[in-house]
Amino acid sequence: MSSECFEVEGEYVELNQLLKLVGFCSSGGEGKHLVAAGLVEVDGHVETRMRCKIRPGQRIRFAGKEVSIVAAGA
Repeated sequence: MSSECFEVEGEYVELNQLLKLVGFCSSGGEGKHLVAAGLVEVDGHVETRMRCKIRPGQRIRFAGKEVSIVAAGA
């Protein structure tokens, strides 16, 4: 499984937007469909809330890829 880090500006980023920002999909709308289909995991659990607030310290998994969320400047 490939792994990378993503720096979040501010307190959180919505899951559907994060999927777009890290390149897992081409738009926030496509990200919503991936989440609704149950294809995305947050901290090891399937997440179905499209606008789930993702904060530093969490891990996102999709299609064999993992992204660790860190605070900007950390």
